[in-house]
Amino acid sequence: MLVAECDAGRVERWQPCRVDAVRVEGDAFALETTRGPLHASRVVVATGGLSIPKIGATDWGHVLARRFGHRVVEPRPALVPFVCDGEAWQPFADLAGVALPVRARALQSGAPEFTEDLLFTHRGLSGPAALQISTWWRAGDAIAIDLAPADDLARTFIAAKSGRRHVGSVLADVLPRRLAEAWVAAMLGGDRPAADVRDRALEALAGALHHWMPAPSDTEGWRKAEVTAGGVDTRDLDSRSCESRLVPGLHFIGEVVDVTGWLGGYNFQWAWASAAACARAAANCPGSRPGL
Repeated sequence: MLVAECDAGRVERWQPCRVDAVRVEGDAFALETTRGPLHASRVVVATGGLSIPKIGATDWGHVLARRFGHRVVEPRPALVPFVCDGEAWQPFADLAGVALPVRARALQSGAPEFTEDLLFTHRGLSGPAALQISTWWRAGDAIAIDLAPADDLARTFIAAKSGRRHVGSVLADVLPRRLAEAWVAAMLGGDRPAADVRDRALEALAGALHHWMPAPSDTEGWRKAEVTAGGVDTRDLDSRSCESRLVPGLHFIGEVVDVTGWLGGYNFQWAWASAAACARAAANCPGSRPGL
């Protein structure tokens, strides 16, 4: 559909073609490309971010923005799984494939809380909950996870003391069994009848499950990141047209800009919406001949 629309609009595509330099000459731009020089009244930078380098992602757009004096918010991987290791992670190291709904947030001020699924992997934590909070996470920070957001575990454990059920069995009604067994082993030294466990120990187990604070050692980085956080500072762009406030005729759209959405199509929507706003602004500019 995109190719058909471009053909209908008589868009000329140069593929492959690398742009080696962009200069301002008078009221226009001069570009040096592998297919020869090009002059244009407007240049639109839609080069994306750094995520998934194997498909060709580079920092070309950020480099160009800096060259023309724009501020660039330091790029970092976002919507990306966490890597966890160390002694504190050992009880959970063999839980790859376990998934459950949780409530999670990063500890950065103003970071939102998400109720989504969490997935244990061979290297750490993934799933929508981990990906969402990764946008706000900073290296060295812990993350806050409630593993049973719909339950009052302390009350559940105390109520079980009147019967013969083991703590692990009670917890397996709420969590996946493998995860329940790992927590009981780590906190109680093994499964036991709830009636044989002190109230304080059961309350501590419940509190740890509702307020789990793992500290990831890293993320999976650019190769697994779905998007790039950071990019060309929006303060240097006109929000109506994505045109530079510093260099008239130069536009930045899509993921090269410091706009990052949640999971669910928001980043696609930003790419398309910013492109539409830029195109309409360019089309309404007298004498405009978008060149890139």
